[in-house]
Amino acid sequence: MCLVDSLPEAKTARVPDMAERVLVTKLGLDGHDRGVKIVARILRDAGYEVIYTGLFQTPETVVAAAIDEDVSAIGISMLSGAHEALLPMVTQALTDAGAQIPVILGGIVPETDFQSMYDAGVARVLTPGATAEEVVEAVRGAIEDSSVS
Repeated sequence: MCLVDSLPEAKTARVPDMAERVLVTKLGLDGHDRGVKIVARILRDAGYEVIYTGLFQTPETVVAAAIDEDVSAIGISMLSGAHEALLPMVTQALTDAGAQIPVILGGIVPETDFQSMYDAGVARVLTPGATAEEVVEAVRGAIEDSSVS
């Protein structure tokens, strides 16, 4: 049995009214994909339609896929420490394309980097140990906040 298949279903107070689409991806040279696959399963179980782009994506391919797939949010998993260099490139490419898609960053992100990520346009930051409920709430909150602005 695969670890992802044995996870309990995520519990959330609100299931999306219609299948909101969320793109999840691994950016840069980070080859560790176990966590992002677990996040994809959590979101799927919470009622989201999940598009997983796989490993070794560039900021440009992430933004192009997000626009092509008409997603409500982008979840990026970063364990390599390259978030300071790559996330601003994603948010800038979204701005340049005129796309208002919130970005949620998860992974190894020092607390001292949170503010720079928010300043770069990241909507939410999750760190290792985030619960299924916290993941769902981060995505839901980012989508809701983006639809208000």
